[in-house]
Amino acid sequence: MALSDFIPKLWSARLLANLDKKLVFKGFVNTDYEGEISGLGSSVVINQMGDVTIKDYTGADIAAADDVDGATQTLLIDQAKYFNFKVKDITAAQANVDLLDKAMARAAYAIADKIDQAIAALVTGAGSTVGTLLAPIEINSVNAYDELVNLGVKLDELNIERVGRKAILPPWYIGLLSKDPRFTSKYEILENGLVDGANVAGFELSMSNNIVKDTTDTAIYKVPAGTQAAISYAGQVSETEAYRPESNFADAVKGLFVYGHKVVEPKAMVQFLVKQVAEA
Repeated sequence: MALSDFIPKLWSARLLANLDKKLVFKGFVNTDYEGEISGLGSSVVINQMGDVTIKDYTGADIAAADDVDGATQTLLIDQAKYFNFKVKDITAAQANVDLLDKAMARAAYAIADKIDQAIAALVTGAGSTVGTLLAPIEINSVNAYDELVNLGVKLDELNIERVGRKAILPPWYIGLLSKDPRFTSKYEILENGLVDGANVAGFELSMSNNIVKDTTDTAIYKVPAGTQAAISYAGQVSETEAYRPESNFADAVKGLFVYGHKVVEPKAMVQFLVKQVAEA
């Protein structure tokens, strides 16, 4: 440790606020099986009920009962993220703030951001797509609201239930909606990235910078729309340990978080391919 570290200085008792992205994708998934995982490599078998056959009744004896065969899917807990950081004693004492707790909060946010991005990437597993990469839905302030209405109609045609419909939009799309009086007269954007008020064109809207972009044309955004039935997610803190590194006068913490995520019902999600264009 350098001698200069011991020169008295005035340390602020406040920490500079971090400019974090809003993490909203976990609100797009169901966590029905989260209590059933035990660690990295564990899995959850999900049963899915098959269809029931309907037959005409003629008054004669009915046919033998059909077997209702349900498919099964496996949610594998195959992802793991860890952190390992230390805070030097001299720094912690001079700063006059609990840096260890603050660092833990930063570690938790960093892991949550990785998970947010991983869930966002599952949009490509949607059962249907509105727009194409060659002809995405072109959005400006004139049609931003109307295209949400059109998207809702598409979900109706796909028999996706109306209760609990969600869509996660990029900031520029929310900005274009904010220029439409049909939006501004009823809704406002909250600090957590959600849109306050009743459903917008039938959707609970939220905003994120983690929406997947096309690799060839990064102006095309792959917006997920649908219900929480589409994606299952399960995660838990597997290990945390505080320790004193032998080679440092410091406190250190390391932790392991394991999780799994999967599209289990593609029919419940639509990939909405959109691109911002100039005003008409």
